[in-house]
Amino acid sequence: MKILIIVSYDGTNYNGYQLQGEKPTVALMLNRAAEKTFGFPCNVTGCSRTDSGVHALGFAATLEPRSKKDTITVPTDKIALAMNANLPNDISVLSARSVDDTFHPRYGVVRKEYVYRIHDSAIRNPFYKDRVLEYGKRITDEELRKMSIAATQFAGTHYFDSFMSSGSKITDTQRTVFDSCIKRSGDLVEFTVCADGFLYNMVRIMVGTLLDVASGKINETDIASIINARDRRLAGPTVKPCGLYLKKVTYNY
Repeated sequence: MKILIIVSYDGTNYNGYQLQGEKPTVALMLNRAAEKTFGFPCNVTGCSRTDSGVHALGFAATLEPRSKKDTITVPTDKIALAMNANLPNDISVLSARSVDDTFHPRYGVVRKEYVYRIHDSAIRNPFYKDRVLEYGKRITDEELRKMSIAATQFAGTHYFDSFMSSGSKITDTQRTVFDSCIKRSGDLVEFTVCADGFLYNMVRIMVGTLLDVASGKINETDIASIINARDRRLAGPTVKPCGLYLKKVTYNY
């Protein structure tokens, strides 16, 4: 029996999602909680490898018994409550459902959606600590307009070498961005991007580039040429992970 769970977490206190021995990671917490909840070890497989400090609103993972002799007997509609009783307060299982044994949470992804949050005020908000990028000043309406023009140019099927960490060993850099937009929500500026997949640090470099557009370092009409150049040096910096959230994962299932 394989269970698909949707998880929300604050990644501040974790070294990302992926298991790293006994280092605190989200996967380690989920593994421990599953064993306590069901009484036997489970394989927990995530849809992505989020970095240290990155958060999730709708992270997908599957869990299944490691041994064929073990069976999950907790009703699926009770699994979220049962696991949350064994999880730290900064991780929560939102829902659970049964899936086919052939289902894979990573390889079955059709779309992933991320949101990056920027607090653009000179006055810091203590409730945003480690959850947004503190920009330190107001992004004007004109700067936001230019950022919006730039953001739309990410859409389409492109080779995103310019928006991949220079240390990455990935060779297939073609991705399809279905939607890319930036908007204001109160004192937050939010960049939302949906694609069939993402390269290492891709969203954080996109945001760094958009902020360079706001500051005038990059022209808002130059994004297409930066993409086509396939040169990491032409894009903006990699911004901090604290403002990044995996918002939603979509499957054809």
